[in-house]
Amino acid sequence: MTLLRAANVQLSFGSRTVFQDLTFTIEEGERVGLVGVNGSGKSSLMKILAGAARADTGELQLRRGARVTYLPQEPEFPEGATVASELSVSQGPLKEALTAHAELAKRMESAPADEQEKLMAQFSALSDRIEQMGGWDTEHHAKTLLDRLGVKDWDRPVAQLSGGLRKRVAIARALLTRPDLLLLDEPTNHLDADTVDWLEEELDKLPGALLLVTHDRYFLDGLVDRIVEIQPGAGVTSYPGNYQAYVEQKLVAQENAALAQHKRERWIAQEVAWLRKGPEARRTKSKARIERAQKLMAEKGFERPKVAELRVAAAPRLGHTVIEAEGVNKAFGDRKVLDGVNFRLQRGERVGLVGPNGVGKTTFLRVLLGEVEPDGGKLVIGKNTKVAYYDQSRAQLDLEATVYEAASQGEDWVELGDQKIALRDYLDDLLFPVPMQRMKVKALSGGERNRLLLARLFLEGANVLVLDEPTNDLDIVTLNILERLLLDFGGSTLLVTHDRYFLDKVATSILTFEGEGRVTRYEGNYAMYRRLKEQADAKAAAPAAPKPGPKQDEPAPTPAKAARKPGKLSYKDQRELDGMEATIEAAESRKAGLEAQLADPAVYSNGPKVAEVQKELDAAVAEVDRLYTRWQELQDLAAASA
Repeated sequence: MTLLRAANVQLSFGSRTVFQDLTFTIEEGERVGLVGVNGSGKSSLMKILAGAARADTGELQLRRGARVTYLPQEPEFPEGATVASELSVSQGPLKEALTAHAELAKRMESAPADEQEKLMAQFSALSDRIEQMGGWDTEHHAKTLLDRLGVKDWDRPVAQLSGGLRKRVAIARALLTRPDLLLLDEPTNHLDADTVDWLEEELDKLPGALLLVTHDRYFLDGLVDRIVEIQPGAGVTSYPGNYQAYVEQKLVAQENAALAQHKRERWIAQEVAWLRKGPEARRTKSKARIERAQKLMAEKGFERPKVAELRVAAAPRLGHTVIEAEGVNKAFGDRKVLDGVNFRLQRGERVGLVGPNGVGKTTFLRVLLGEVEPDGGKLVIGKNTKVAYYDQSRAQLDLEATVYEAASQGEDWVELGDQKIALRDYLDDLLFPVPMQRMKVKALSGGERNRLLLARLFLEGANVLVLDEPTNDLDIVTLNILERLLLDFGGSTLLVTHDRYFLDKVATSILTFEGEGRVTRYEGNYAMYRRLKEQADAKAAAPAAPKPGPKQDEPAPTPAKAARKPGKLSYKDQRELDGMEATIEAAESRKAGLEAQLADPAVYSNGPKVAEVQKELDAAVAEVDRLYTRWQELQDLAAASA
């Protein structure tokens, strides 16, 4: 069944047509990936579908009663919002249904027999609605989501959170609504690779439909069953399957179109030669053929899509020493960020930096660049090393400047190898035509700003590229171009990104930041790092081999009674912790059994029985919450005593 249909949608900004005659549908439960070059209108279309913006023309139809949740690239929160209040908003409809359910259960206890059947039907419908919106244990689920996303402070104002944490709260808020259609615009921005893996699993569990804009190609491969590509200034083309299937189908389609264009051009050449033979020759030919030839020549033939031509200016050759760090320490107050870190960047290496947000990746880069003074250790920068730094906040761009001014830095010409090119032509090659060059930077999309900053960076003639989240907001085509550029780059690269596919294609080694100042290096790309880390984790988790016992003629040593450390788990606490998982499992099983009883239509034939089961369920939910809280307390106590 069709969930949403957009027909003949058109959107323009001034003289620029973003898309026109755009028509497509989303079916119930379908998973759709929306792709297209930067500026093609992906985010604008998402806003229109979510009702957050209006198209110039067109029709939008949504199935009656369908719930839609939209998560933009930069989420917005009301003034004074806290983490708890935002999640309460997302659960508002569910809480209303739970309140109505409890009130109806009380009415059924004392309602006359002739009303019982009607009340039971209402009760059954409410129960189904509650199940569809996430079930009975909402607060525990919300806290679990936030904990997994790395948001610990339940009552903290959202305004005090970093951009990354605000994005995580918005993701939790969106997931908790459990809508019929979830619209996500670049949800993986600001998330580390492990959290992206987790989010992919969570989205895979959602029962509703999904429309997703993301540059993460592994994300698209794992989640979607159809790709919709927006054609700039036109409509959309739909491809069944995931991202890999889309790439294969598009390549075949382009090859077929190119072959057809070649045949068309040959046919036109023949017809033009015939038309040039003069009036006498044409009189011997069909008038219909002349009209066909003229019509075919007037049609626009196949043209390969134009892509941004990112290029790197010539740079001095690197010496034997590029960048070296020995025993580097850095702390902010009591928080240790770097603890005795040793690192050496060699010529031609491309090192990817990964780890949770806030563990020190950007700080480490800034220490290497001399922007942050380390607390201890030694840094050596090679005398031939020339660094170009991409800041993830894009602070180098003046939003009030024009695109031309932002790229020029006072120069109207750029040097690329032995070529001197007019800046205007270089920008045109980067898909910034002359009219766009007069636009202010603030009018560009996030991906267009990113492309502009990268282009300016590559003109600096650097032999070491330090890139902090360069893949955010870039379209997939530009990502492929950037990958090839880095692979062909003759210098060295330090790269922070959460894009697993990008790291697999580009990185020659991975530097992982594990918290508490620990940094470990793994050779190979991201996939190799994951395999090596899993092997190391499995080895560390394996039980140690038993130590050989004393010889038969030697008495066993008597262990000295260890003094109990303050805060250490008592014997009773340890026993409780050891059995906690089984206790929680039993409590969850009891709660699930009571929920199953309430979901059984047969139970509604007895009003008092329904009220009794409801009370038992409320008690079971409270018990599960208590056990999880106690389990966390014991875990914290065990960690403190380790």
